[in-house]
Amino acid sequence: MDEYAFSRRVLVDTLKQLKYENIEEVPDVYSGLVRLKSGLFDLVITKWETSKMNGLEFLMQIRFDPNLKEIPVLMVFEYEMQENIVAAFKAGLNAHVVKPVDLKSFAEKMEEIFK
Repeated sequence: MDEYAFSRRVLVDTLKQLKYENIEEVPDVYSGLVRLKSGLFDLVITKWETSKMNGLEFLMQIRFDPNLKEIPVLMVFEYEMQENIVAAFKAGLNAHVVKPVDLKSFAEKMEEIFK
C-alpha cells in the first residue's frame, strides 16, 4: 500500500525480482482494508507515512481484526525514526525497511518473515 504510483511500481518490481508473484496494489489504506477483508493474503507491505491514516493505525486495524491479525506486515519508513519503529513493533509489526531499500536488505526481510 502506497499512495504514490511510482513508489508502488518500484516495490512491485523489487518483489518480482525476488520471484514473488500474485501482487496486488492499492493506493490508500482504506482500499487496502477493503481488499484485505475480501481476499486471502500472505503479506501486507505498507508505509508509515500515509495521508488518511498512518501506518500504525493501519497496522492496528489489521491486528484488531480476527480474520486479518495473523497476516504478516512489513512497513516501509521514509526515515529511521526509532520511536515510530518501536511503536509499530509493539503493535505487532513483523519487519521493517527504511528507504532507500536495496534488493539484498529487502530479500533478507522477506526471508525473515517467511522462515
